[in-house]
Order: sequence, then C-alpha cells, then structure tokens
Amino acid sequence: MELITKEYVSTHLPERSPMGHKGTFGKVYVLGGCTGYTGAPVYAGEAAMRTGSGLVYVGVPGEIYPIIAARCESAMAQPWPDYEELLKRMQSCGAVLLGPGLGQAEKTSQLVRDLLKELTVPVVLDADGINAVSTHMDVLENRRGITVLTPHEGEFARLDPTFVPGKDGPYRARAAADFVRQYGCTLVLKGPGTIAAAPGGPPLRNSTGGSGLAKGGSGDILAGMILSLLGQGASPGDAAACAVWLHGRAGDLAERELTAYAMTPADLLGWLPAAFKDLEEL
Repeated sequence: MELITKEYVSTHLPERSPMGHKGTFGKVYVLGGCTGYTGAPVYAGEAAMRTGSGLVYVGVPGEIYPIIAARCESAMAQPWPDYEELLKRMQSCGAVLLGPGLGQAEKTSQLVRDLLKELTVPVVLDADGINAVSTHMDVLENRRGITVLTPHEGEFARLDPTFVPGKDGPYRARAAADFVRQYGCTLVLKGPGTIAAAPGGPPLRNSTGGSGLAKGGSGDILAGMILSLLGQGASPGDAAACAVWLHGRAGDLAERELTAYAMTPADLLGWLPAAFKDLEEL
C-alpha cells in the first residue's frame, strides 16, 4: 500500500497561476446546516477558502441563515432557494458538497438523493449526505458523475454492512478498494492512517495526522478542502489524497504547538497556511 507523502502532494496539487483571478480558481457550493448544527457548514466553507477556491457559497436553511452569515468570514452564506433555483446554482459551480451538519430529517435526506440524481458536476458527500444514501445505495450505484464520499468507520459500516470497524490498515484498504470498484466513486475512509481510494489506482494511506483531529468539526474541514481542490480542477483521486495529507499536516502542526488535548477545529483552519507553506520546503 502506497503512502501519501509531501512529495506526492507537491506534484499533484492544481497549478496556481500568478495571472489568475477569482474565477480562475473555482466556484464551489456547500449545502448543509440545521438547528443545532450550525458550525459544520461554516467550517467546510472556510476550509474551501483556505484551500484556494475563488468563490465559496454556503447554502443553509432559512431559519439558521442569520447565524451562518454572521460566522462566515470569507465564504458567502445564502438561504436555500426553491429546488429548481438551488439546482441551477449548483450546476453553475465546479463542485458541490452535500451534508455537513445537514441533519437526518427525511425531507433533507430526500433533497440530497434528488440532487444526486440530477447534478452533473462533481459532488462530495459527507456526514448526513452519506447517511442520506446509506439506505438508498441504488442512488449511488446509478450516479454517473464524479462522487467523493468521506465516511468515518461507523458511517462506512452503514454503507457496507460487511465492513468491520477497528481492523488493521490492509483490511481497511481492501474494503475501500472493493467499494470503489463496485460503485465507481472515490472514497476517503477516515481514521488513523486515512485511506484514499479512487477508480483505476491503488488505495493510498495517509502519513500525517494524529489524535488531535478526533474532534467534531475536523471532518467538515476535510470535506471542504476536497471540495475546493475538485473545484480547482483536480482529479477526484488527487483532490482526496492531497486534502487528506494537508489536513493531517495542519493537525500535526497544531498538535505540536497546542497539544492534541487542547487543539480545536478552528485551530486546524488556522494552521492550514503553514501546511501549504511546508510544501515549499522540498
């Protein structure tokens, strides 16, 4: 099993043209949030900005829009429009993220499934986006566009009931590769030694990250980073692998300074610039 290394990431990130403008670097859309889970879409949107996106939209239910708008510093919050307008806005983007903090109400789960059937742009499914398809795997099986799923082991066991959480890395890599072959998607199986598996290549194991990442909100940041790289034109496999390494590296730097006990997802966002800077030291 191959490792995701600094060298790999430095050669697989999307190029950053010095002549570019905000339109050059991708427009992406985050759909998430519900009462009680207002932090998740904010973290995802801000992570997408920190990873290089030119424009980031964060669509949330109207009842929590004022909270989200006040918290987004760089991403642009907006209340959900009607379905047709929402679909139109998403189709105009380079990539879409469905799920962070979305909740599991049947209405929103159905919204995710309906969007997956119609969206032709790359989609990242995280958290409740994954839960929405876990009991309707035909939606995933029939989808023809690029799809990246980012489950932790518990979520993956809902997607694949044969999977046994807690086993070693080779077992996790085989399970990820089998899932990717069956559904034609890209999979990021989170946990110690996160696995990134994409069609047509071997599963890759991450070489960065520690227990400081094991806190609510860290996964939302990772999903936003993958979204950003997809929107900048990276292949799904490269977007997954590069985001996983950078996310883990930012965690390592935060943990070294703040300890695994005390670091927070907000600190993780703050250390992303240093993780990118680290790539220059080759």
